[in-house]
Amino acid sequence: MPIGNVAATASTTVKGEHPASISGALVVLLAFCCGAVVANLYYAQPIVELIAPQIGLSNAHASLIVSLTQFGYAAGLLLLVPLADLMENRRLVVGFTLAVSLCLVGAGFTQSPSLFLVLSLLIGLTSVAVQILVPLAAHMAPEATRGRVVGNIMSGLLLGILLSRPLSSLLSESLGWRGVFFSAAGLMALIACIMAVALPRRMPTHQSSYGALIRSVFALARRHPSLRERSLYQGLLFASFSLFWTIVPIELIRQDGFSQAQVAVFALVGAVGAIAAPIAGRLADAGHGQRGTLVALVLAPVSLLIGALPGSGYVWLVACAVLLDFAVQLNMVLGQREVYAIDPHSRARLNAVYMTSIFVGGALGSLVASPLYEWGGWSLSAVSIATVPGLALVMFLRRRYRQA
Repeated sequence: MPIGNVAATASTTVKGEHPASISGALVVLLAFCCGAVVANLYYAQPIVELIAPQIGLSNAHASLIVSLTQFGYAAGLLLLVPLADLMENRRLVVGFTLAVSLCLVGAGFTQSPSLFLVLSLLIGLTSVAVQILVPLAAHMAPEATRGRVVGNIMSGLLLGILLSRPLSSLLSESLGWRGVFFSAAGLMALIACIMAVALPRRMPTHQSSYGALIRSVFALARRHPSLRERSLYQGLLFASFSLFWTIVPIELIRQDGFSQAQVAVFALVGAVGAIAAPIAGRLADAGHGQRGTLVALVLAPVSLLIGALPGSGYVWLVACAVLLDFAVQLNMVLGQREVYAIDPHSRARLNAVYMTSIFVGGALGSLVASPLYEWGGWSLSAVSIATVPGLALVMFLRRRYRQA
């Protein structure tokens, strides 16, 4: 993909809330960049057992590597992403991407457990550039195709989440765990350079102090019921997603004798569910957002119940993974389309509320995954996980009934 073609869009300075154009090449580039940046949150997850002993971190504290990265990301969503409604967007994206590159280099070099944990927090904090890119793309896209554009870019984000774990496992076998971090740092530096050329400038019209901007984030959540509802639905779905992908590798290794490489292949197959994103975008643009939401909220618990069937084996787990990923991605894009339509002037802050709920749900899911599996094994775990999106379905149907 020639950078010159992509950069054609960057010749425009976007001011206020009047959409510029967005080329197909730039959409593809943004999808790749979103996936690459969000992958930083998950590289450490499958290789924690390799990292901990080499930096002198005890097994009891090894899980802090992942949890601090997630916490840093959630903090960045609330504290840094709203800046996109106040400051020039391209500068923020490039700055945060260069910052995460430096943090990844530091994590690759350090021998100190405490410093590594601090850097893990900072890696999460500075990986929020992705949540500035998505609202920027939504701003640039015409109303008629906005859902499709966001859906295509979000498919890249979900692929980054799904592929980061198997990629990390495979790279660590040949390069070691430090090589994983150095490779990610190099990719971030490259992306920062590309974004500096390919992205248009966008200067928001919002004028306020930083403190007032952050207070307005919470005001938006209070003011808009649809924002709260969409955030809750997707937070519950992402909690089930996180529960599933934390437990399933353990089940495959213990019960089916999978190796790390085979688990990586399983994750690659599950990534097929990312095809939901462009489908969701087209549904939203056609005015079928509510129907699509119903499909997603029904499909998620049903997929988990399919995987819970006694003696189902890994073939049914593959089906469960694909269907669950499809449902989560479908609802995420439909939710974003509705949230972005609330107030074009506040898209970054609206996105901060929406995405924070998602990653809080994911963090809580990861937190209870291991105890849940040790208590009930896979079948009982899957049934328990199914109740989480099932709760979202009940709330959605109740809301529709009241509106009828």
